[in-house]
Amino acid sequence: MHPLRVIIRRFDRWLSRQYRVQEFTADPTVIMRIQVGKAPHDLALPEGTVPAGAKVLFLHMWNDRAPLIPEQGPDLAWALHSRRLMHHSLSAVAEHIKKEPSLKDIQAVGGITAHITLAAADGGRAMLNHLGFAVFPYYRPAGAFGEFWENFYTWWLMWTYNPASTKGRSLWGLQRTEFWMTAKTFLEKYG
Repeated sequence: MHPLRVIIRRFDRWLSRQYRVQEFTADPTVIMRIQVGKAPHDLALPEGTVPAGAKVLFLHMWNDRAPLIPEQGPDLAWALHSRRLMHHSLSAVAEHIKKEPSLKDIQAVGGITAHITLAAADGGRAMLNHLGFAVFPYYRPAGAFGEFWENFYTWWLMWTYNPASTKGRSLWGLQRTEFWMTAKTFLEKYG
């Protein structure tokens, strides 16, 4: 393995611990991790508004477990496999929420991604919509400068864990978006 990839993996593990991103299950087919946090701004969702500061559950890709994109690029088999793992993972998150008393008062489930765009037809956006999430532009708490550094880190994670995902995507072309749904809807759909 490239030495820089080893360093990035170690840094990613360290940063995940600092931000309390949790690996909540030993199930090797779950590709999501979770982080309890606060809504960064009012989340205007179809079911109602979740106010800024409300307790939410952020979803994070479990980079070590994400399906590797084939060298020639994503294909139908990869997409179907990824969709199955995502569905399974969301169901596992819902079961964890139901069993974990400290999560009973979360108001929304979702997060931030640089893997889809709002500007054009995008399979990732369609998948998130199909999964029940509202997708909208990223709220930039640290402005464009902060978003640049978030994208910088994301690009290196992509290069480290899933190298084919960087093909045709430059650091400058990454765009962050948010995806959310209320906890009530999430549990009805996946619990």
